[in-house]
Amino acid sequence: MFKRSFAASKDRAGKAKKISKRSFRDDATKQRLRDALNNQTPETSPSIGGASPKLNSAIVTIAVGKDQRLFAAHEDVLSRSPWLASACREQFFSSPGQRRISLPDELPETFSAVLEYLYKGDYYPRLLLDKKRNTWSLEDDSAAAGNLAASTSPLTDAGAAKFTGFNDSATLYHPGVGDYLLRDTVIYCTALRLGLADLQRLALRKQGLQTGIDVATILRSARYAYANTPASDSRLRAHYLALIIRSRKTFKRSGTMQMEMERGDTQLFFDLFVAMCNHIDDVVEIG
Repeated sequence: MFKRSFAASKDRAGKAKKISKRSFRDDATKQRLRDALNNQTPETSPSIGGASPKLNSAIVTIAVGKDQRLFAAHEDVLSRSPWLASACREQFFSSPGQRRISLPDELPETFSAVLEYLYKGDYYPRLLLDKKRNTWSLEDDSAAAGNLAASTSPLTDAGAAKFTGFNDSATLYHPGVGDYLLRDTVIYCTALRLGLADLQRLALRKQGLQTGIDVATILRSARYAYANTPASDSRLRAHYLALIIRSRKTFKRSGTMQMEMERGDTQLFFDLFVAMCNHIDDVVEIG
């Protein structure tokens, strides 16, 4: 009885001692994280723009859209975005499992593509490189591998056929607009708000490879781009101006274009006028 009682008390003492050690280490770790957090900025964070994110960090819940659709992601992955990194720091002292970021103005479909990019470096449909032709194309599960060149840029193909169809995979319904927009344009604007410059470039390149887009969708998307990008960020705006100028015969015959221009209330059409004047000047100088 004495030995069994002594062994039992020894086990209890040892167990209490282990808990104490773990508690001490946890407190020291938390203190180091607090100190690092106080001195950390988005520009100096090692999680942003660095190596592949670690997948053993805390899980953060993101509520997206008016319906509060829930996503879950690792904190290190989200921290590749300066905006999301700041939001994660605000949730640092929340209990595990209760860290939550709210994005009521974003679309769940768009944020799903953002998460896919943060984890994989791309989003569906992926960019594919044809090394023999040295051309880029979009992944298409329904096409054979030998037909990758079917997704060519609308800026390089002449003719109006590319505007007569409707490309479902290239568009999404935006409740705030009440109609369909080019998906890559919405992703570009979301990436701009989240500080993901590489995702902006990726979305812009993918949009240049889309085909089968009707004039009305292009003009709605151009309006959305102007409403959701600052004047200092001219890449997406310039893309639409170049598209309209190079396909000017199609847009000139479009009643939608006329109606949109009469409606006005956007910087788009003045920029288009300036761009076309510059284009004419270039042609005159060459002549």
